[in-house]
Amino acid sequence: MALFLYGLALLVIVAGSILYWTRQRWISPLVATVQSATDRISDRLSSIRSPFSYTRLPSTFVGDAEAGLSSSTFDLAGNIEGSDGRAGLDDASKAAILKIMKKRRLPFDEARRVYMEQRFKDNGIGADGLPRDPKFVSFS
Repeated sequence: MALFLYGLALLVIVAGSILYWTRQRWISPLVATVQSATDRISDRLSSIRSPFSYTRLPSTFVGDAEAGLSSSTFDLAGNIEGSDGRAGLDDASKAAILKIMKKRRLPFDEARRVYMEQRFKDNGIGADGLPRDPKFVSFS
């Protein structure tokens, strides 16, 4: 019995050491997997919890700015000062960005960047802006 316990202790120490030394290789995929699983679970729970509650999206540039959908790099002040009569930003992307801002507690610029990276990934475009299609040919 003692031999088994010593062997088990040695195995745990060796496995822990290997995991510690190789953590740079496996920690980022693990974090991404856990984050996506958490997002999926929270989406399902929110739809089950109250299907009738919703947050009304702002419908003008003033409302967008008041909701936090403006920054120094994405400035809506010109549209507001010019009394722009358009409806504001796209409702689908506005809802997705507000959801990212609320869930991950990010400022507007970071949430917009995360949203665009997700859209690029969904459409087969890499982080560098090039298509991930293996048949893609570029003449640059």
